[in-house]
Amino acid sequence: MSAAPNPVAVAHGAEAPSAWVQRWSPLVRPGGTVLDLACGLGRHMRWFAGRGHPVTGVDRSPEAIAAVAPLGRALCADIEDGPWPLPGERFDAVIVTNYLWRPLLPRLLDSLAPGGVLIYETFAAGNETVGKPSRPDFLLQAGELLRVCQGLRLVAYEDGFLDAPPRFVQRIAAVREVPAVPPDAAPPRYPL
Repeated sequence: MSAAPNPVAVAHGAEAPSAWVQRWSPLVRPGGTVLDLACGLGRHMRWFAGRGHPVTGVDRSPEAIAAVAPLGRALCADIEDGPWPLPGERFDAVIVTNYLWRPLLPRLLDSLAPGGVLIYETFAAGNETVGKPSRPDFLLQAGELLRVCQGLRLVAYEDGFLDAPPRFVQRIAAVREVPAVPPDAAPPRYPL
């Protein structure tokens, strides 16, 4: 007899896409490739696939990968203790929510194609006062995403407290600008 699924595990990733991801998804070029890292049950993969983007999801959970496989490319990989599963690949967007593994941050930036956008949202210092995660290893420090994204074009950044549910977050939308824009060309427009 098999055990009933853990309701928390089933719910994680099945909720609506992050409002932050939804807000900044128009920055991704039409039809651009999207990497959803630590994708869970694919709420952001579904969001982007539904808008015509080829999606790739990476998660260490075989159950999560089985659930998202119909949406696009789904890779089961331990990105903390194993090799990077996408060497040399570049994406038009890299999406990360509710996940932090600092050694991976440079790899995420390297995975952005020219014109690619990083949309990142996770827990920040202070969250230990209202719930989990509470370990400093899993909480961004003040301004940490800004420092990580130096060299990218910052479009939006927030660091603060949200009420429902109560949590401290830090989030960023940043673009790897296309090099060598002709001097007489209009600057890129990032809709706000």
